[in-house]
Amino acid sequence: MAASLPTNASASTTNHVFNVERHDELQLSPEQRKRITERTKWVLDSPDPPGFRQEILGSIKNVVCSQKNKKRSSSQPQLAWVVAFLRSVFPILSWARDYKASMFKDDLLAGLTLASLCIPQSIGYAALAQLNPQYGLYTSVVPPLIYTTMGTSRELAIGPVAVVSLLISAMVSKVVNPVVDPISYTKLVFTVTFFTGAFQALFGLFRLGFLVDFLSQAAIVGFMAGAAIVIGLQQLKGLLAISHFTTKTDVVSVLLAVAKSFRTSWYPQNFILGCSFLIFILITRFIGKRNRKLFWLAAIAPLVSVILSTAIVFLTRADEHGVKIIKHVKGGLNPISVDQLQFNSPHLRESVKIGLVCAVIALTEAVAVGRSFATIKGYNMDGNKEMIAMGFMNIVGSMSSCYVATGSFSRTAVNFFAGCQTAVSNVVMAITVLLMLQFLTGLLYYTPVAILSSIILSALPGLINYTEAYNIWKVDKLDFLACVGAFFGVLFASVEMGLMVAIAVSFAKIILNALRPRVQELGRLPGTDIFCEVDQYPVAQAVPGVLIIRLNSGLLCFTNANPLRDRILNWVAEENGKEAIKRPINGIILDMSSVTNIDYAGTLALEETNKKLLSGGIKLAIASPRWQVIHKLKVAKFVDKVGRDCIFLTVCEAVDSFVGSKFTGPGNC
Repeated sequence: MAASLPTNASASTTNHVFNVERHDELQLSPEQRKRITERTKWVLDSPDPPGFRQEILGSIKNVVCSQKNKKRSSSQPQLAWVVAFLRSVFPILSWARDYKASMFKDDLLAGLTLASLCIPQSIGYAALAQLNPQYGLYTSVVPPLIYTTMGTSRELAIGPVAVVSLLISAMVSKVVNPVVDPISYTKLVFTVTFFTGAFQALFGLFRLGFLVDFLSQAAIVGFMAGAAIVIGLQQLKGLLAISHFTTKTDVVSVLLAVAKSFRTSWYPQNFILGCSFLIFILITRFIGKRNRKLFWLAAIAPLVSVILSTAIVFLTRADEHGVKIIKHVKGGLNPISVDQLQFNSPHLRESVKIGLVCAVIALTEAVAVGRSFATIKGYNMDGNKEMIAMGFMNIVGSMSSCYVATGSFSRTAVNFFAGCQTAVSNVVMAITVLLMLQFLTGLLYYTPVAILSSIILSALPGLINYTEAYNIWKVDKLDFLACVGAFFGVLFASVEMGLMVAIAVSFAKIILNALRPRVQELGRLPGTDIFCEVDQYPVAQAVPGVLIIRLNSGLLCFTNANPLRDRILNWVAEENGKEAIKRPINGIILDMSSVTNIDYAGTLALEETNKKLLSGGIKLAIASPRWQVIHKLKVAKFVDKVGRDCIFLTVCEAVDSFVGSKFTGPGNC
């Protein structure tokens, strides 16, 4: 643009750029006016953006079909298209072609190591969910096999996890008491699992993964920390062998239940046994962190603890002296549970609600864990396909006696350090657990309950992230408020209350930003064609007679349109009311480059702003409108009302049109 300037415009910028009198004398050349008019047509004559229906259909097509399959030539064989479609839905068909025997060796070792940790954890998490032990093992068989065929993460270890188990226990037990009616409780858990999978699949199919992001990272940090403490307190039931324990999860109720147990009967042998092996597991974990080559020591420590403690109880007959044991664990293949799904139950509404909560929490944990390790390995994980994979594995799981499964951080870390190459390690783990269910469940009869509690307790420190909480405090105080709200909500009220507080604070932050978006005045950086915020760059100089305003909001809608209108009008009044002003404001330029969309209320607010400015002899111009914005402004007839000559491609061209001169500078607008 600078090359087209007239010869007299190449003089020193500092001599006349902000000379008010020269602005009245200089005029744009016909060539410059023609160029601005042509570039304005680029904005006004742009094609209509895709509609809502097109966006939905496009999202489904993007998920189901890969980019290379979108435009299938007519000469492409039908069979080849079907194969390409199947590879998109089942990624295993793509990476399995390059699978080698050397990779299986690594996956076999990782899978066996994973199983040694998974078996005791699955039994413990089933107890946390107030289910029989076999359901935790069932959940470590079917979902991992399905995920292997549909998932895109190579390291993610699938199975039951502590937080989701706590969610199910806390929320489902309020609907059906697991002690009074364990059969109905189990059926309701299967139904919740089905809806969890259905929501997860829909999130992925319609690209609704952004809904998961409403639970911010700060809220997750606080929720996980609070849940870790609650889970830890819940394990006092197993460590102290308390028979009658509260179904509430808040810290006050749990501590009162523990205090009452001391007045009746409790057996210190359970506490001594559980704490002894907890210390053993923590020591092996410390050794594994200090020496990564000994990671396997921490991985097999839970299984070793189960074997040793079971042997001790069996040899000493400690179960006859107050040590509480698991007793019978039902073995065999996963039984079909389709007939146990309660779609006609009076508790259907509660099942849907709990399923939605579990879907969001399970996806948040799995996607965060999977992406972390994918980044380390240097590949991309498809978030939408992950959601679809987890949705289908939970839907099928609900029909095969499984409860909600997701990616586990602790087991994924073990899988990673064990050297897994692909998701085949999940297959090895699932087969190992299946063999254990088929032939070895009888060996678990004398396993003490306190050991399962100690295994769960050993996994909890990883859920409390002090460093990240401190970083949240330093970066954003409102985020830290969401973190603290989730933490204390879970700790002193309930799991649901903690989630509600976290989401409420997060929404409050969004609404606050939407209602009070930042509106910044822009100025030109000396010697350039760049316009920046004068508050951030004090050297930026205002253009005499023109007020340039940037709307720093992604959406101009009913929540912020009127406050923005009032802010602009008040700003103009304040500027014109200044005594030291040399030239009154005769033009307003709205830089809308940050506004990605606008609704009807937003267009009305702009119309009202334009009318009131015109009544005061002030002209309004729109610069850098985005695709959706300019389309809706044309549909609302705002462009016709304000004038096509008041729409500009850039702020620089809008300024040129107002002041009638072209400033020199090395940059381009």
